[in-house]
Amino acid sequence: MQNNYAKNLSVLLLGTLFISTSGVLGRYIAMPAEAIILCRAFLAAIFIYIFCRFKKIDLKIKSRKDKVSFFLSGFLMGAHWVTYFIALKLSNVALGMLSLFTYPIITVFLEPFFSKQKISGIHVFLAILVLVGISILVPEFSIENDDLKGILFGILSAFFYAVRNLLVKEEVKKYNGSMLMLYQMIVVTICLLPVLFFSDFTNIQNQLPLLILVALITTAIGHTLMVYSLKHFSATTASIISSIQPIFGILIAFIFVNEIPSKSTFIGGSLILITVVIESLRNKK
Repeated sequence: MQNNYAKNLSVLLLGTLFISTSGVLGRYIAMPAEAIILCRAFLAAIFIYIFCRFKKIDLKIKSRKDKVSFFLSGFLMGAHWVTYFIALKLSNVALGMLSLFTYPIITVFLEPFFSKQKISGIHVFLAILVLVGISILVPEFSIENDDLKGILFGILSAFFYAVRNLLVKEEVKKYNGSMLMLYQMIVVTICLLPVLFFSDFTNIQNQLPLLILVALITTAIGHTLMVYSLKHFSATTASIISSIQPIFGILIAFIFVNEIPSKSTFIGGSLILITVVIESLRNKK
């Protein structure tokens, strides 16, 4: 029993680690954000399709309503990824990832529009804590400041991600996670096809190994490991452990590209991550 727990925890941590590579890859792949995401989604769709066929996962969508939901969630996933990678390129790995992790609190305030969930006083307190954390992250409140722009794009990305998660909440109960991810990758690819006509792909040959990494390791394998883990852990445990993604991302950036966060990034980021853990613990049943 103990061995199984250790194995399942290792898989969850490995999935979290793989997903965390998105920070350094998104920041340092030498292509525009929208071009990276088009390549990422297209390659990931191929890898996930092969996995689905190998595991004999049913790929049939059951209703027209679900098709609309699949399309909307795929569109929002693409918007989330593009704005997140823009955030990474404007600022750095630490600021991009930490600003994205405002999504749990954004979710709390959006959920009443999707369900009967009500906002409580503790949610207001946590939101204030996040705002304080963000204010510490921002080195200078100037629209000319790239770090501020990066943080704003990170928060916009968090908004898209929160809405996407709320939309697919019911679908996750009806469909296999890898099947959902496959259709989202297809939608992202189709939505970003116009990028072929205006974005810069001249460097794609040199960047292909990194593009394959972000599609295979970050997206296909990372996602699959996380889905597998959810069968063995509560959503609360998975949420708390996923909150270490920015820490993994910062460590990866330090090891591979010697990117060192500032003191204010550590303080502001800690406040944001504390709210994630508190909210996850509050939702424990």
